[in-house]
Amino acid sequence: MSGLSKYWQICRLSLTNNQGYEFQEITAAQELSQELSSTETINLLLSLFKSKSSVAGLCLRCYVSYSILKSCQKLAALFSSNHNFSYHDLLPFVLNDDGKREIMLAEDGKTQLIIDRDGNTQVSQYKLFTVEIIGSYKSDSSSMSLDNWAFLQTKQHPELKKFLAEFGFQHLSDWAMLNNIGVKQMAQLAPRNRNLIEVFHAVYRRDRRQQKVKRLGKCPNPTQEQLQEMQTLLRERNCIFPSAESVFAALKKVASLLRQYDIWSYREPLEIYEPDSGNYAFRNDLPTENSNNAIASEEQELLNFLQDSLNKALVTAIEQTISTRIAKLNKSGKYRPFAAKFVTGLELYYCQKKSLGEITPLLGFSNWSQARRVLNPGEILNTVRIQTVQQLLTIIWQKTQNLGLTDASPSANYLQSLSIQIEAFADEAVFQAATSEIKSGKHRDLQSLYAQKIRLYCQQSSS
Repeated sequence: MSGLSKYWQICRLSLTNNQGYEFQEITAAQELSQELSSTETINLLLSLFKSKSSVAGLCLRCYVSYSILKSCQKLAALFSSNHNFSYHDLLPFVLNDDGKREIMLAEDGKTQLIIDRDGNTQVSQYKLFTVEIIGSYKSDSSSMSLDNWAFLQTKQHPELKKFLAEFGFQHLSDWAMLNNIGVKQMAQLAPRNRNLIEVFHAVYRRDRRQQKVKRLGKCPNPTQEQLQEMQTLLRERNCIFPSAESVFAALKKVASLLRQYDIWSYREPLEIYEPDSGNYAFRNDLPTENSNNAIASEEQELLNFLQDSLNKALVTAIEQTISTRIAKLNKSGKYRPFAAKFVTGLELYYCQKKSLGEITPLLGFSNWSQARRVLNPGEILNTVRIQTVQQLLTIIWQKTQNLGLTDASPSANYLQSLSIQIEAFADEAVFQAATSEIKSGKHRDLQSLYAQKIRLYCQQSSS
């Protein structure tokens, strides 16, 4: 999916589709979005939605639903390696909008109001996650795009976080993790470490409860006084630690064990009892530092391949798009005189950071509108984006075939899923920043990777 269709096709759950989702066209949203300019669509729709246009809200809900899908796929790609879940398992937590109801926001910007057939509104008892994302997004004060905001909100969704926590993925500090360890996890530790955590709870939890603060925030490091008290209590249990610092180090070691070996997902003891010595030792079947380093090396190699491939695809797409644009101008009787000036126009825009209004007299355009029709940085960017994604898909597909990672004839679902992930990767790496630059008006920074490649093209063309 690309272009304006994102604003009228809503991504919703499907029980019959193997992918777990489907796209449904919303007629009212399609009629409105086709009337809008592609470069200002989101901001205009946000403005209309705040002005009580439920149809504009439908357009935004379609757009955000697609962002939610990409977010779930990204989270699954990050966290599901060697685990028994996929992005399909994440969708039910966050993809709860079928697009059938018209929704508005109350004056507080949070309360969702459902519109009945008579045009009357009432508070909706069913909260749509898409509307929550839209209502909390601040386009005027935030440098974050709506796509990135949707990813952040999806990642922070309470139910989705609980699900990921079952597989050991909790974004917790060492102290928050130790403070919240459960009974099952405690049972898997050696007696000495259980004593350590029990004493930590007795002191640390007590002091946390006694803090007269409504929102405690992050769990801080235990103080020297707390560590000394833990040392004393441990001594009473015949667990000898020579200093408060050694208690601190032991707690950090237990936290590291929990985090490194994903105690929640293994569901087996991290340590085993050795009858001969009477001591507990770490399991030798868990990942070692060397194996972790090997995995990290493979991941880095993959990242390098993706980045190199993206750079090649981007450069090729820029060259092809500009070449095609110049050829099209040459075929036009009206705009043929500007074909030879096209690269100069890009140079003025991206190298000298001049606006279209400033470029108009320099290149002999009759007015700003003519300059925009010829140069049209937004359209060029969109074309480069489409071609980059297509070329990157081809490169990655060939790579996976060469490595024997895919079937010779993959399913349409696989290719679509791969395309969505590549599109999300390219947007985050290149095109979100490039789009924001174009929208920023006179004070454009133009430091995105896309802008750098355009400048390099202009320099090579003039040399």
